[in-house]
Amino acid sequence: MDSGMVSGIVTIIFIVVFIGIVWWAFSKGNKQRFEDAGKLPFDEDDKPAQQGDKQ
Repeated sequence: MDSGMVSGIVTIIFIVVFIGIVWWAFSKGNKQRFEDAGKLPFDEDDKPAQQGDKQ
C-alpha cells in the first residue's frame, strides 16, 4: 500500500464520518432537543436574581 492509497482510504473514512454527523444533526429525533438547547441563553434572563448574586 502506498501513501496515495492510504490517503484515499482516510479521505473516504472522513467523508463517511462527516455524512454521519450531518445526518445525526439534522435528524427529526434531535430537533426538539436542539431547539431547547438553543433557547437556554434566553431563559436565564427571565429568572429573578437570587439573594447573594452580584450584579
